[in-house]
Amino acid sequence: MLMVEFKEIFMSESYLRGMKLDLGKNPVVIDIGANIGFFTLFILTRLHGSRVFSYEPMPSNFRQLKRNLQMNPGLPVTCIQKAVTGRSGDITLHFDSSCKYTTAATIHEVEGKNPETITVEGVSLSDVFRENNLERCDLLKMDCEGAELEILYNCPQEIMDRIGNIVMEVHGGPEDYRNIEEYLRRMGFATQRRPVGMLRAWRN
Repeated sequence: MLMVEFKEIFMSESYLRGMKLDLGKNPVVIDIGANIGFFTLFILTRLHGSRVFSYEPMPSNFRQLKRNLQMNPGLPVTCIQKAVTGRSGDITLHFDSSCKYTTAATIHEVEGKNPETITVEGVSLSDVFRENNLERCDLLKMDCEGAELEILYNCPQEIMDRIGNIVMEVHGGPEDYRNIEEYLRRMGFATQRRPVGMLRAWRN
């Protein structure tokens, strides 16, 4: 499964293909659902001078994320073992424990060989900005297995106004896609659907 993730991010460039990467000097990137760090490492190779804040709640994923970054010392990355959701406080994540590194931990119940749950600390997008003293986010990446609606809908306008670009994987059906696009347009973004469930949004 991780090889598929690697190919999608590094070889297919599934998040950024067709996207202009002129995000200004020293761009700030927030990686929600960092997993073991493929997108974090990829973006650092593409956006020189960038700072990345990587959020990953699952313990095994987070340990490997830290190991991968330790093999590349000195990178401008801050790793936070928390889930980004619509509110602050502990949340329950569902996952299949038969996978060593899960790419599908979710707030929704799951089916699998060994379904389990874990309680993790959750923070809102407002908390992310406040705790890291961020004035802006030039690129917000989200791959959070269905929590994207909750994150965006509970984000205040003043925080949304400080986000320049969004790349995200949308989980759910066509109605979820439409709802997210309509919401982002109301927040002042233009949107573009991408293959394999991806959505891109940028400031008009």
